[in-house]
Amino acid sequence: MRRLLVESPTSLGARARLRRWDLFRANFPDVTEMSVLDLGGTVESWQRAPVTPRRVTVLNLFEPGESRDDSVVPVAGDACAARSALESAGSDTSFDLVFSNSLLEHVGGHARRVDLAREIDALAPRHWVQTPYRYFPVEPHWLFPGMQFAPTKARVAIARHWPLVHTRPKTYEGARSSVLWTELVGVTEMQAYFPSSTILRERLAGLPKSLIAVR
Repeated sequence: MRRLLVESPTSLGARARLRRWDLFRANFPDVTEMSVLDLGGTVESWQRAPVTPRRVTVLNLFEPGESRDDSVVPVAGDACAARSALESAGSDTSFDLVFSNSLLEHVGGHARRVDLAREIDALAPRHWVQTPYRYFPVEPHWLFPGMQFAPTKARVAIARHWPLVHTRPKTYEGARSSVLWTELVGVTEMQAYFPSSTILRERLAGLPKSLIAVR
């Protein structure tokens, strides 16, 4: 069922991602000439992307993947301390655009989101920062209605047993960690983190599904 909704090339999720790329290109039509920093992404995602910047540096706390060419550069490090991580890796610390999809809700609370926004602001004059909208009826990571509003114990049970979970944790501790590291935000928070940005709403069935800070 999850494959039909999210993973198949013809799924709702795949079609939504293509529409998001179209929106990205509409906002940054000169992206093919840009040096881009992707915070929280993977090399593989750029190898499959319908967009080809001049150069992409992919910074991920976990393994960002291996690159087949020099135009995509993987760097392991903390996005909330991106400048320090890039300097330690001998990488550039100045870019045309910072790009981030579905990272903001996973960095670990308000203070860390403030740190992330500060890094994004410092690293490039332009940015695209997408995150799922807290008040969309279906929690996007587990595809469970209203899960984001349930008590932690209930969310952990959903993470362990709900059949649409992408990768089901093998232990209670793993499920609890996934739940506690996922904290969706609303429009007010996004405007506070990115006061100089335009906040776009990505919609599904007329309802805001995700928020995108664009500058």
